[in-house]
Amino acid sequence: MVRDVGLAEELAQDALVMALAEWPITGIPHKPGAWLMAVAKRRGIDRLRREAMLASKQAEIGRDFAEAGDGIVEEIEAALDDDIGDDVLSLIFTACHPILSREARTALTLRLIGGLTTDEIARAFLSSEATIAQRIVRAKNTLRKAGLTYEVPRGEERRTRLASVLEVIYLIFNEGYAATAGKDLTRPALCMEAQRLGRILAGALPDEPEVFGLLALMEIQASRLRARTNSDGSLIPLTEQNRARWDQLLIRRGLAALERAVGLGGGNGPYVLQAALAACHAKARTASDTDWTRIASIYDALHVVMPSPVVDLNRAVAHSMAFGPEAGLRLLDEIERAAALRNYAPLPAAKGDCLFRVSRLAEAKIEFERAASLTRNTRERDFLLGRAAACIQ
Repeated sequence: MVRDVGLAEELAQDALVMALAEWPITGIPHKPGAWLMAVAKRRGIDRLRREAMLASKQAEIGRDFAEAGDGIVEEIEAALDDDIGDDVLSLIFTACHPILSREARTALTLRLIGGLTTDEIARAFLSSEATIAQRIVRAKNTLRKAGLTYEVPRGEERRTRLASVLEVIYLIFNEGYAATAGKDLTRPALCMEAQRLGRILAGALPDEPEVFGLLALMEIQASRLRARTNSDGSLIPLTEQNRARWDQLLIRRGLAALERAVGLGGGNGPYVLQAALAACHAKARTASDTDWTRIASIYDALHVVMPSPVVDLNRAVAHSMAFGPEAGLRLLDEIERAAALRNYAPLPAAKGDCLFRVSRLAEAKIEFERAASLTRNTRERDFLLGRAAACIQ
């Protein structure tokens, strides 16, 4: 309605604040969404009327907006009434506009619709919070200046946005699986929302292998959530988890989605390969049964199709498990020289583990302590400090 992402965000927040003030007194209205839309619309009209006092052209726009407001709302609702079948997923497709760069539209969508903070988004992009904040502001300005009509894409236009949509859903899940900061290691509600969106997307796009690859990855990873922490919330590493606590229904769903993805010819897609990695762990009855050689070979393939510092780090860990800690240390040294993960806690944590396994305990202690200083998640920090303490001879 207002053709301005920033202003729309302000109006939505104003409506929510008013609801928080009024609903405890008057009760929740029969149609909360319609109530919020009406309040936000009135705020928008009031804002345009105020601005209209400054220029005759703005006055005309404000009068037209006020007179045609109901019709505009109906048009917007009609545009959103598509075959995706979910309001949040439709909004993600809408926000991932191709006029923006991939990084900008993903960051903007994660902030506005995914609900992630700029700090959490910065972690996902291995960037600084200030850089992400500037990226989001520039994206809003680009959309405002372009005067775009926001509507749910269809057909081929939808497919051009699919990669960004998958990335948004994946990053929401990742923040739920390993929280950036705070006292809780995981945020299961975020994982569940990402899984829900993935399932709906798979139903809407039944011939897209990467959709099923992402869904398989999330289902299998989510199967471990209950086993990742002790009763006090402390972290349990994968190799020490009680696999009887893994959710077998989610594993079966994940393996079925993976089979579907491969059957569609997507065996070398980035999400399908990551799902195949998760499947290797899911199929191992015990930690010692894990086929680390296969995992290392899958990471080798992923390194080619989706090169990134994080993939390189995970590949080094896999090689250390398959071919020995010295092999892992050689790869980790290469990653350290590249400096892309200089402030990324998992890098010194992985190096500390490899050093510990070759009995270089003093060096391992230093790496674990460095990793602990880099993370802002309390549970993760406690785990790393515990590993550092175990290095004392």
